[in-house]
Amino acid sequence: MKELTIDATVENIERVTAFIEEQLEPLGCSMKARMQIAIAIDELFGNIAHYAYNPDVGPATVRVEVSGEPLAVLITFIDNGVPYDPLAKEDPNTALSAEEREVGGLGIYMVKKSMDEITYEYRNGQNILKIRKRI
Repeated sequence: MKELTIDATVENIERVTAFIEEQLEPLGCSMKARMQIAIAIDELFGNIAHYAYNPDVGPATVRVEVSGEPLAVLITFIDNGVPYDPLAKEDPNTALSAEEREVGGLGIYMVKKSMDEITYEYRNGQNILKIRKRI
């Protein structure tokens, strides 16, 4: 398991992505899976940066674990910000046009569709969001 604790700012999304890609490099992860993971990082870490401590800045921890049979990566995002379960919101109706849909929720919907598993819990004053992707 590798872990990075960093300020939850939009500017640090690139560092978080590089950190996770560094862990994926030796695993022979497909380009498709790497792109899906990068989109998930952008959405999830971006949400922490925008909302967890707003208007202040606080720390976020990103943890990467690899498991075998089947080979998968588990990425955990942990922050001490405002409790928020992004999975509690109803999925957007993608049959509607962009103009007809409510604003928000599309990013987390994309993450839910592209990852094999996504879980959220609020424990000991921390938001803990986990995504798992078979690679």
